[in-house]
Amino acid sequence: QVQLVESGGGLVQPGGSLRLSCAGSGSVIFSVMGWYRQAPGKERDLVATITRGGRTNYADSVKGRFTISRNSAKNTVDLQMNSLKPEDTAVYYCNAHTLPYDYDKWGQGIQVTVSS
Repeated sequence: QVQLVESGGGLVQPGGSLRLSCAGSGSVIFSVMGWYRQAPGKERDLVATITRGGRTNYADSVKGRFTISRNSAKNTVDLQMNSLKPEDTAVYYCNAHTLPYDYDKWGQGIQVTVSS
């Protein structure tokens, strides 16, 4: 059974930092891994992705503030979030494209709230 388990969310003040972690398990290859987020009443949007080779892609809204990293040997992907803003408040979802069956797996989601 393939699983993605997120950790590290919570409440933080504007300007603060949080680090999200996601651990994958199961008999698949985790190809591209990443983070998405969904704010209340909005669609789920890309935050950042990273390939097994380390190539990254970021949403414009988080460039320069968030950093994605992964350990492919451990099937983990982290998201370091700095200079957080209230508009970063959302449920954050870990995502992985898996092989050989070529499907996307989602984590259960974790709440991040930026508020004073």
